[in-house]
Amino acid sequence: MSTPHQIITSIANGDRQAFQKLYALFGDKVYNTAITYAQDKEDAEEITQDVFTSIFRNAAKFKGDAAVNTWIYRITVNTSLNHLKRKKRFSFLKFGQLELQKPDFDHPGILLEKKEDAKALFKVIDSLPDKQKTAFILSFVEELPRQEVADIMELSLKAVESLLQRAKANLRGKLENLYPERRKNK
Repeated sequence: MSTPHQIITSIANGDRQAFQKLYALFGDKVYNTAITYAQDKEDAEEITQDVFTSIFRNAAKFKGDAAVNTWIYRITVNTSLNHLKRKKRFSFLKFGQLELQKPDFDHPGILLEKKEDAKALFKVIDSLPDKQKTAFILSFVEELPRQEVADIMELSLKAVESLLQRAKANLRGKLENLYPERRKNK
């Protein structure tokens, strides 16, 4: 059994079977992260394809300074954010509007009885600033350890904790405005 680092090395040497192994190991993780950002299946598939194309092209540049998992998540986050920026810029040029409303999004991993709450939550998550959104998605949707989130974002653990505190405060405020009947009595 090859380690992820050995698989990357094999990909750098042109081994297509190693690339298939890597996809089998990380394809679902990349797609799940991409769909949480994009909130659209076709966009998530495009992002996933772009991520693996980038991995294939840059495998020789991987030095092993970070874990393969961390490297792949970093590529996924950056590719997702860049895709959303391009899409927003294209939408502005095409329609003359600064921002289009995203369609209702059903994350495939959410139980049916939680779909409505999840739709609202993902809309609010999408409204967070990029760094807060990334810290929140990696920590609470992808359930990665905080240190790995810090490594992926190339930030200190303290900076990630601060981003998460601000993200939770922003989410709480926005959700309380969206659902005033659920506000706890203070």
